[in-house]
Amino acid sequence: MKRNKVAIIGAGHVGASLAQLLLHDGISDVVLYDVAQGVPQGKALDLGEACPLWGSSASIKGTNAIEDTAGSDVIVITAGLARKPGMSRDDLLQANATIIKEVSTKTAAQSPDSIIIMVTNPMDVMAQLAWKFTKFPPQRVLGMGGVLDSARLRSFIAWELNVSPKDVEALVLGGHGDQMVPVKSLISVKGAGIDSLLPEATIRSIFERTRNGGAEIVSLLKTGSAYYAPGAAIYEMVKAVLFDEKRLLPCAVHLEGQYGAKGVYAGVPVILGKGGVEKIIEVPLTAEEKAAFDKSAGAVGKLVETLGL
Repeated sequence: MKRNKVAIIGAGHVGASLAQLLLHDGISDVVLYDVAQGVPQGKALDLGEACPLWGSSASIKGTNAIEDTAGSDVIVITAGLARKPGMSRDDLLQANATIIKEVSTKTAAQSPDSIIIMVTNPMDVMAQLAWKFTKFPPQRVLGMGGVLDSARLRSFIAWELNVSPKDVEALVLGGHGDQMVPVKSLISVKGAGIDSLLPEATIRSIFERTRNGGAEIVSLLKTGSAYYAPGAAIYEMVKAVLFDEKRLLPCAVHLEGQYGAKGVYAGVPVILGKGGVEKIIEVPLTAEEKAAFDKSAGAVGKLVETLGL
C-alpha cells in the first residue's frame, strides 16, 4: 500500500512546524525542501530522530533537490520572505512572486496529480499565481488563510469569555490580510449567538485584533512571524485531503461568481477532500458583511492586476 507523501517547500519555522505535526501523528512521509544547503537536511535529521519517541513510523527527507518531491499527494508551499515589523503581507508581493512562480511550476511538474496548498504571503495572490503557472484545475490549488484567521478569532473569543475554544464556532472570510472579514452573524458558543454574550465594543475590538493577529506576533518576535498556529492550520487542511474527510473549512479558492466575486482567489467556506476543493459553500451574509467581503476581494484583485495575472 502506497504511503501518503507530503512535500513541504520551504524549511523555515512554518514548514518545520508542519513537518513535526505530520510526523508526530504518522499520517504521511515528508520531504522537506529548501534552497539553503544543510538546513532542510539538519531539520529533517532532528525530526526523524524524534519519531521513535512519538511511536511514529513515518519518514522524513531533507533535500535541496526538487526531484525528491516527485509523487507527492500534497505540496505545501511556505517558501519566500517572511514579514518584518512594520511590513504588511502585501509588501512581500514582488519578491515572493518570483519565488512562487519557480517553485510551484517545478514541483507541479514532479507531482502532476497533487493538491497544492499555498501559505506564502500575500497568500491569496500567490495562490492565484500558482494556479496560473501550474495550469492545475482550480480545485487543486488553494490557500491557507481562513483556517488560521478563524482559529485566532475563536481563541480571542474563548479567552474573553473564559470558555473552551472547542465550543466557539467562528468564520473569517475574504483575503488573508488587513481587510479580512470576521462573519459576526455566524459566531456562536454552543449555539449562543455572540451578541448575547459580549457587548458590541468588545466584539469590534476582537475583530480588529484578529485582523492584526499576524502583525501582533511579528511586532513581539521582532525577527520573524507566526509559525505554530499556521503550521496547525495547514495540518488541518492536509489531513482533510489525505483522508478525504470532507471537512468544511474556510480556504482561499478561485471564485467564479460565488459571493459576487469573479476571477480572484479569496477565503470562503469549502468542502475539502481528496480531490481538493469539492464544493464552495455560500453562506448568508448581512449587507455589512457582504460589503466588507467585496472590499476585501477587491483589494486582492488589485494586487493580482499589479502582477499582471
